[in-house]
Amino acid sequence: MAEARLKIRWHRLAFKVFYDAYCHFNDDDGWALASHVALSGLLALFPFLIFGTALASFLGASSFSATTVHLLFDTWPSEIAEPLANEVRRVLEIPRGGLLTVSVLAAAYFASNGVEALRISLNRAYRVPETRAWYVTRLASLGYVIAAVVIFAAISIVLVAVPIAVRFAGSHLPWLQDELSSISSFGLLGTGVVLFVGLIVCHKWLPAGNRRIIDILPGIFLTLICWSGFALIFAFYLSTFATYAATYAGLASVMIVLVFLYMVGVIFMLGAEINAALMKYRVFSVASRSYRGRRRADRGEPPIDPAPSEPQQAANIRR
Repeated sequence: MAEARLKIRWHRLAFKVFYDAYCHFNDDDGWALASHVALSGLLALFPFLIFGTALASFLGASSFSATTVHLLFDTWPSEIAEPLANEVRRVLEIPRGGLLTVSVLAAAYFASNGVEALRISLNRAYRVPETRAWYVTRLASLGYVIAAVVIFAAISIVLVAVPIAVRFAGSHLPWLQDELSSISSFGLLGTGVVLFVGLIVCHKWLPAGNRRIIDILPGIFLTLICWSGFALIFAFYLSTFATYAATYAGLASVMIVLVFLYMVGVIFMLGAEINAALMKYRVFSVASRSYRGRRRADRGEPPIDPAPSEPQQAANIRR
């Protein structure tokens, strides 16, 4: 009987969490913010790649472009990824000046606009006001852009060095050859790891306030699952029903990318809204107290006194 009541309670709590997350997303202009994230992300893509190519060539990562294309587009539907990846390769093949040029620095600034769009949307989703000065947040966004370029450059250097290490291991260290070969077959798994780490960084440090890792993991896992499902559904839709070419002619590729990024932005923000709702209803605190209570009951110990409610805590503080 107690287990049935507990199950009903968790069902109600799950409904409250999802209902609260969606209502806050809808009431706080989440749909408009998702379009802002989509457009800012598309506008920041090419400046990021231009700045990244210049910085990566300075760092000696000659295969930065190919690695970045794989990291960015391996998880996208092929109908969207292939045209955009081809345009990216054309842009990156244009020779440019050194790192400290006006155009490259301007590209870094415009690339940071995409990070700023994510920061604003996460602040809304986590329901926190921005307390940092504008120049602090802008410098932080530029720092995230530079850090992403350095990480992508390091990955590209590793992927270039691994085949050489595989050949060396084949002749001198045969017991390492299998492990190095698995690293060299970089694909969806590596892209998923990079994406997972990037989401942790965004949710943990990009918005204002402070959150524990355990508080942001549910929304991150939900985001990854929904992104994967949406990519499959959208790819099926494009190959079966869509008539974007007949409707938008030469702008079909741009419209497909914008629609895709718009829904990606919606899912990204809803993941943060789920985290905020979970923290609002203190789901993990309730689960922890319930688990400790069952353990004490199994050992025959008296139950834990329930935590005082917020009005009681306020009254205790005033007293």
